[in-house]
Amino acid sequence: MTEVHQTPGVSETSGVYPKVELRGVSKAFRVDGRFVQALEDVSLKAQAGEFVTLIGPSGCGKSTLFNIICGLLEPDQGEIWLDGELATRRAGRLGYMPQRDLLLPWRNVLDNAVLGPEIAGQSRAAARQEARELLPLFGLAGFERAYPAALSGGMRQRAALLRTFLCHRDVMLLDEPFGALDALTRSELQEWLLEVWERFRHTVLFITHDVEEAVFLSDRVVVLTRRPGRVRAILDVALPRPRQRDLVTTLAFAEHKAYLLNLLNTGA
Repeated sequence: MTEVHQTPGVSETSGVYPKVELRGVSKAFRVDGRFVQALEDVSLKAQAGEFVTLIGPSGCGKSTLFNIICGLLEPDQGEIWLDGELATRRAGRLGYMPQRDLLLPWRNVLDNAVLGPEIAGQSRAAARQEARELLPLFGLAGFERAYPAALSGGMRQRAALLRTFLCHRDVMLLDEPFGALDALTRSELQEWLLEVWERFRHTVLFITHDVEEAVFLSDRVVVLTRRPGRVRAILDVALPRPRQRDLVTTLAFAEHKAYLLNLLNTGA
């Protein structure tokens, strides 16, 4: 278990620029006539193919940070770099799955899945064919004609992730995708998500409030402080891959989890 503190720039080990890099990002909002500092001087990076998770107290700015990364918001200070280039225009360059699945109730699973390619002006027929081929991997085979109201919570999240996946972005931002699910479904989807990630190796930035989930999924965990959110620590998760559920019973896993819980419970 290794705590690391990153410095912006080229990867020290590979010489390759990070897929995503934040340099000194700060953001404040006006709330009821006063300014509230949401984020302050946040710097972090994710290399190609990494799974990086953000954890921190509620209200520390995790979702705001995702909105800045994907271009829905602009920082008051700081910079966002993608593939080694300053990214002043980021909208549409990253896949983003917010906390709610946001499936359109009048569209079936297949039509919801191809929404991104449709909006981008891509071939609808090609997108539908690709979606059909991926339905088994996403646990949705036989449900392509089903509407969201007929799906379980877990299946809705799978459909939403398929929609994100079909946007064909190297970087995916996943904001608490399993937060509203029961414990058993959540556990199953964590293992399934790792299978998909290990097959395609997108760069994933992931938000969760669940420390066990963060350790189980991640290569690195970024711990943010209470508002205004700052980076308190970045932890390398030194656990082998591929990961199976029995990993959570090991001493090494327990040590990682205890370390992060201690950070969160001592003023983070």
